[in-house]
Amino acid sequence: MTQPTSASAAKTVPADSVDAVQQALGAEHAAIWTHGLVSAFLPSSFNNALNEGVTTHRARRDTVERALTAAKVTPKPAEAAYVPPQPVTDQTSSLAVLALAETDATVAWRSVLEHTDDADLRRTALEALTSSAVRATRWRKAAGTKPATTAMPGQPASS
Repeated sequence: MTQPTSASAAKTVPADSVDAVQQALGAEHAAIWTHGLVSAFLPSSFNNALNEGVTTHRARRDTVERALTAAKVTPKPAEAAYVPPQPVTDQTSSLAVLALAETDATVAWRSVLEHTDDADLRRTALEALTSSAVRATRWRKAAGTKPATTAMPGQPASS
């Protein structure tokens, strides 16, 4: 999976994009926490995918924190814990919550795309949206969810 690189990672955050980037950072924090939570319920056959996901989210979090700090903005800290949208009690619920965490990240990063014209930040947001959409699809496939893909990753759910 593609990791953010110094050549393509946002180096700072324009003032008009800070709120959206802070929301995306929050989604990264939540995704990292979710990976830790579900690891207790998944067999070792999922370890590589879990490690890849958490490594990518940590790298993205670190990139975003550096960019916010460069913009003289204090990065949003991680919460002590997060409440999953449904109880996590077994493999099936773990896979569903992972897919939801990745979907939340795609929504947050799509919002960043909508709130910036900065080329580096747009590249970072697109890479984040894409990698989270791919992981969400993988988790849905592992759970046997149909359809495994969404037509427009990052599109907020209609109410």
